[in-house]
Parts: sequence; structure tokens; C-alpha cells
Amino acid sequence: MRAVLVSEFGGPEQLRLGQAADPVAGRGQVRIAVNAAGVNPVDAGNRADGRWAGLRVPCILGYDVAGVIDSVGDGVSGLAPGDRVMAMTHFPDGAGGYAELAVVDAGLAAPIGAAVSFAEAAATPLAAGTALVVLSRLGLPPASRLLVLGASGGVGLFLLQLDVAARAQALAGGPVDAIADLVGGTLAAAALPSLRPGGQIAAIATPELDLDPLLDANITFHGVLIGDDGDRVRALAALLDRKALRPVVSHVLPLAAAAEAHRILERRHASGKIILDVTG
Repeated sequence: MRAVLVSEFGGPEQLRLGQAADPVAGRGQVRIAVNAAGVNPVDAGNRADGRWAGLRVPCILGYDVAGVIDSVGDGVSGLAPGDRVMAMTHFPDGAGGYAELAVVDAGLAAPIGAAVSFAEAAATPLAAGTALVVLSRLGLPPASRLLVLGASGGVGLFLLQLDVAARAQALAGGPVDAIADLVGGTLAAAALPSLRPGGQIAAIATPELDLDPLLDANITFHGVLIGDDGDRVRALAALLDRKALRPVVSHVLPLAAAAEAHRILERRHASGKIILDVTG
């Protein structure tokens, strides 16, 4: 199969189109003929040094895939060859999405309707899933005020649809109840004065924060790292089918342009998700 291979950790130039052995679906697994693969910031981190995720070179990056099941392993029920699906491959040491074929546990694949494009489906599992986990960890009641740092990125655009739009976007008029930090660095510290005492911060990237002000104001901090959850992927697929969730795709590039996709990602020039068209 064609795949984008990383033979050495480093810059975007390490992403090279090549050939890899076709994976085989084992018991309880399905093999997906990938039409589209999502590109996420974690992919760029894994390309630079994926050892934290248990990746070893040579490896294939990518967690978000959408396509058609072309084979199933023993013991699989409810899914069959020909089914249109989306999936997030095993996180964090699974990856394998930047390829023509990807194998996942059947429980991690979600059927998608005919009206959902493969690009939309591939944009969704990791970013929208992370947004759901952030909201779950914060557990905000209705009418709460949430400040989103990095709202124009992939996770932020989903988070706004899943939360703020449903709560009338009541962010003005006083301190906020929670901060969702999707960027890391110094932004959370700069935004801290807008957070009420007893509020919460949920971060998906490492912030530069002095803990003393958090302790003094009884601030709760949540570190968020997504994990495998097939039920979450199926819930997101249902939202896509109902058009209750609309992925914002900023770039669609051919598989061979994975290096350029990472350059765009790292320049932060993408207001939305970057998708690799694996068929092109």
C-alpha cells in the first residue's frame, strides 16, 4: 500500500510517500480502505519525536481516518465490507492513518451516513472527541461562561459548536466560569484575571502557569489527553449524520503533500482542519 512514512524523527521533510506492507485485520478488527485522513497537532509532535507515544521509526502517523471497510477479522459483528466508517486509531501508539489501509478494533469504528463526506468524517474523531472530553471534565451547568483560548483551531471550532452555541454564547458581562486552553504557553496566565474564584481551567497543551494564584483563588485545573472511546466516535458520527455538527475543513491536500500539511499546521495558518485525500 501507499503510505507516508517517517524513517527518522525530525521536521516535515521526514514525511515521505512510500510503500508499506498491507496490514491484516486480526480477530475483532476491521481493515479500512482509507479515503481521507485527518491531520492534527499531535501528529506534528509525533513526527518531531514520537517516543512519548510509544512510536518507533519507521512509522506511519495519523489517528483520524474515514473510508470503507474492505475486510473484517474473526468475531466481528455489526460491521461488514462496504460499510462507510470513520475511526480514531488506537491512541497514542496506534496511529497509522496516513496510508491507503488502516486496521482498527471494530469497536473503534463508527458507521457514517451517505450524506457525510469522507473529509468531514476524517476531520472529526480526535478534534471533536477532545472537545467533548474537555466539556465533560469541566461539567459546566447551563448558562455558564466559558472562555476558549485557541477557538479558531480544529478542537476549538468543534468545542464552540458543542457548547457555546447551545448556551446562547453568554460570554459577556462579568468573569467567566471556566477557561478551555487549547493552545498552551502563556495565554492561560494572561486570561487568568477573567476567571472567577472557584473556577476551572482545562488544558490540552502544557500552559505556563504559576500555581500560587490558582491555589489562592481555589481554581481547579484539568489536564486533558484523549483516549480510545468507540461510543464517543459513534456519538459524533450521529451528530454528523443529523448535521448537528459541521466540521470546518480549511485544506484538502493529496497524501503525497503530507509534509506541506504539517508546514501549514506549524505555521498556524489553518483556521480549521487539514485533511489528506488518500485517493489522490
